[in-house]
Amino acid sequence: MTGRLYVPPLDLPRLLPGLTAADTQVTSPNLAPRRAVSAVRQEQGGYRLAPLFWGLTPPWLEVLDHAPHCARAESLETRAMFREAFRARRCLIPAGGVYVWQRKPRGKQPYLVTQANRAPLLLAGLWCRYHTTLTAFNDSAALITVPASAWLAPLSERLPAVIAPADAERWLSPDTPLEQVQALLAPAPLELLGAFPVSRQVNNPANQSPSCAHPVGPMLTWQP
Repeated sequence: MTGRLYVPPLDLPRLLPGLTAADTQVTSPNLAPRRAVSAVRQEQGGYRLAPLFWGLTPPWLEVLDHAPHCARAESLETRAMFREAFRARRCLIPAGGVYVWQRKPRGKQPYLVTQANRAPLLLAGLWCRYHTTLTAFNDSAALITVPASAWLAPLSERLPAVIAPADAERWLSPDTPLEQVQALLAPAPLELLGAFPVSRQVNNPANQSPSCAHPVGPMLTWQP
């Protein structure tokens, strides 16, 4: 399950030309759940980037530590926590990569999964709103995960679903037929992603050094 993101400064207007409004992007070399994460949502015919709490907090949630930061694609229609948000409140979380940990005889080795060409990723998410008063509210989000591609499975069984920029409008629009939305939640094409080992300093979410995302070995890519 994805528990950490690499979020460098990204050229979001170039990635999403429909981005018409943006708050300051949340960046972090080692972003953990229960923190703010920047997400793109549809708003008044365009896209808006705004910070959301990473951990889905519907109004009835009583314990904040129980707020899920990930939702399995297979359970979006069967779990009440996710069903309504999946149908009407989808978002995209831009990131430079996703950290995963591979089990080794001497402990877990962290890897950073990125696009093979190091371009940004648009990760599928859903969000909800919790009104604290009639006019004040908190917005929160969770990533949607799918089974990892066959060659990445030894590093992690699941990864966030990646949405192509060309599919952003279909993903974000609440008017898109649900079967089309569900079709976007598939493992990434084999050639899209790469992964390289990084320092174990990323294990501590308090470590915010840019070196968390520096390779300590060659990038692994799919080999036909």
